[in-house]
Amino acid sequence: MAGRNVGRKRGGQQETFFDYTLLFIVLFLLGFGLVMLYSTSSYEASMEMGDSAYYLKKQVASTVLGLIVMMVIANIPYHFWERFAFLGYVVSVVLILLVLTPLGIEANGARRWINVFGISLQPAEVAKLAMILFLASLVCKMGRSIRTPKGFMIMLAAPLPICAEVYLVTKNLSSAIIIFGIAVLMVFVSSPDYKKFILIGLAGIAVCALAVYLIVNAADSDSLSFRGGRILAWLDPEAYADGKGFQTLQALYAIGSGGIWGKGLGQSMQKLGFLPEAQNDMIFSIICEELGLFGATAVMLLFLLLIWRFMVIANNASDLFGAMLVVGVMGHIAIQVILNIAVVTNTIPNTGISLPFISYGGSSVLFLLAEMGLVLSVGRGIKLKDL
Repeated sequence: MAGRNVGRKRGGQQETFFDYTLLFIVLFLLGFGLVMLYSTSSYEASMEMGDSAYYLKKQVASTVLGLIVMMVIANIPYHFWERFAFLGYVVSVVLILLVLTPLGIEANGARRWINVFGISLQPAEVAKLAMILFLASLVCKMGRSIRTPKGFMIMLAAPLPICAEVYLVTKNLSSAIIIFGIAVLMVFVSSPDYKKFILIGLAGIAVCALAVYLIVNAADSDSLSFRGGRILAWLDPEAYADGKGFQTLQALYAIGSGGIWGKGLGQSMQKLGFLPEAQNDMIFSIICEELGLFGATAVMLLFLLLIWRFMVIANNASDLFGAMLVVGVMGHIAIQVILNIAVVTNTIPNTGISLPFISYGGSSVLFLLAEMGLVLSVGRGIKLKDL
């Protein structure tokens, strides 16, 4: 029951709902993430930056700012943001293009960030939030017409320009997949005809299988694209241990050496210069090494609890717009968690995907907390008699 997450207004006014369970889970994930970030990054930060807490300090600053943004948004009626849905879509398109200008920042061979008043910002994170707002508004405007073939195609086509832009401009395939995945989930929830999605899923699997087959049987593997090489490394990481399979192998070594209970917090060996980007995309492998299967399972259960709270709020939202906002945020976090763990465990080919609230990344944690503010705002609009 959600009744325990209730606050009362004085003077006989109507009781208000606030999901303290959701808030506690988010705060716990943030706190745990900061602890693991320091444990994971302290060696590299000390060697390269001369300050073992370099990454921790930057993440704390982004987290504090994100918490302030979350609480501000949580106290603003969520319908206020509906009027900015299309503007957010346009702004995200412009911000992605700014990567190609002198404002763009290159890191690790990719231009995915821009410098705004001295602050590094990743436009793809803005695009995820903007897409959730835009699609939630579009679902409400289309109404029952979304069930028609034309309406269905419009909803699926809406994210394609941004997905293509994210992939072609920033070379960020993972963010493009996440944005399109958010759209698919929101359409899936708002449309009762699930047969279409089964056909789309089967077609997607067939295309992926064909691509893998063509890459594996390519006449000249040396001429394969960057992503083709990653697929080969995914199929046989040991054969590419000196190249694209190196990071995956080191992550698997970390997971395997952790066992059930782990080596203990701070005792990882792979973070000592062996595992590239340990504090970013591969932080889950360090969690497995230091806290073992027990710690990894606990983290996954926390994310499941978080998704459960999203479902409770979405099911009891006072209107369709609020429900779709929560569904979009739920899709974003669920897809990102699943893909991150799948990459770390070599279930899918390696691609850069951070673990929400835990991986290092100022833009990511800031906009994730903004999304949490939207969810809490939707929760505050729930009438207690509906719970």
